[in-house]
Amino acid sequence: MKRLAANSMLFRSRGSSDSGKVSFIELFFDLIFVFAVTQLSHSFLKNFTLEGAIHLGILTMAIWWVWIFTAWVMNWLNPETTRVRFMLFGLMLVGLIMSSSLPEAFEKTGIYFACAYTLFQVGRTAYTVWVLQKGSTELRINFIRILSWLALSGIFWIAGGIAHDENRLILWVIALFIEYLSPSLGFWIPKLGKTPTTVWDVEGSHMAERCGLFIIIALGESILVTGATFAELEWDVLTLGSFAVAFLSSVAMWWIYFNMTAKTGHHFIAHSDDPGRVARSAYTYTHLLLVAGIILSAVADELVLAHPTGHLELKTAMVILAGPALYLLGNMLFTRIAAGVISTPYTVGIIVLAASFLLYSFISPLLLSIIATLTLIGVSVWGSVFTERLCRTKPLPGQHKTEPL
Repeated sequence: MKRLAANSMLFRSRGSSDSGKVSFIELFFDLIFVFAVTQLSHSFLKNFTLEGAIHLGILTMAIWWVWIFTAWVMNWLNPETTRVRFMLFGLMLVGLIMSSSLPEAFEKTGIYFACAYTLFQVGRTAYTVWVLQKGSTELRINFIRILSWLALSGIFWIAGGIAHDENRLILWVIALFIEYLSPSLGFWIPKLGKTPTTVWDVEGSHMAERCGLFIIIALGESILVTGATFAELEWDVLTLGSFAVAFLSSVAMWWIYFNMTAKTGHHFIAHSDDPGRVARSAYTYTHLLLVAGIILSAVADELVLAHPTGHLELKTAMVILAGPALYLLGNMLFTRIAAGVISTPYTVGIIVLAASFLLYSFISPLLLSIIATLTLIGVSVWGSVFTERLCRTKPLPGQHKTEPL
């Protein structure tokens, strides 16, 4: 009986008032990803080219995927137990190696990144399969399926780490394709079939809070980049103006997500007939766009702070506008999946940002950044009203079923 009770404690409780609470060990674990996000933005600044943008995209997808898969695992495992805590400590060590290798991942540290990433993904999933020996049989089979897919992608990660130049890029794209495709296929494998989303007994409040905390990580990195760059510059009117615009942009992004998107998601996913299906699409996929948008915005803030006036290069203009646009697109898709509606404020904001690109050859970097920031502020004001009306007028539990894209 004691052994049975100990095994049951390995799993997160469901339905209680504190079942969705994020633990201190999970927050400690997230520090590795604060470092990873910083590495990503700084690496792109050092290689501010099309090639650098491609590398940034691939590595951002990898970092997000390793984090969100861990968030899913921790949605079932109890972080207050010793065995789960030691698993997270081990993942932190591997994650620190993975994050440290990011700047040179497409050069001399590729094999270290590939091995650390694969060990992180495969090791965590194998451990979960072992833990679930005393848990739900269906859930354990689900993680066996996931382990099979991650083992397959791991072959391409490590092969890419050994390869060079274009071959590494191709192999890592294949690895990401395998991993991003697998959830949409229910992690299907021969004989075992695929996992129905009803098996993914999601603790919605925990998943929502975990993803919200990652958005805070990304926004925090943006604040750090802005503050560090500002501290090293000579303070004048232009520098102070650029600093203020960067700060307001971060505030607007926070407002858009936490006062609009997160509120909508919490309201509708909590009342969905199939929360696992909605969470898979809404949280697992769309938040990648949000994180990518914040990282690009942090890069843009540093570029504008360093050179607020003068000729605006095409690549700088693209980053200034692409960051907010990706961020709004991610929020728009999340709302579409969770609530089944297309948010007009997000849509209009994206259109305004796209139209602003036509002005880049006539205005300064700072002025274009001001336009982008004002667009985000406008979306946050309009969107708050839109969200309140949406959550008030849509049907309540049992009266609707959201349809993911």
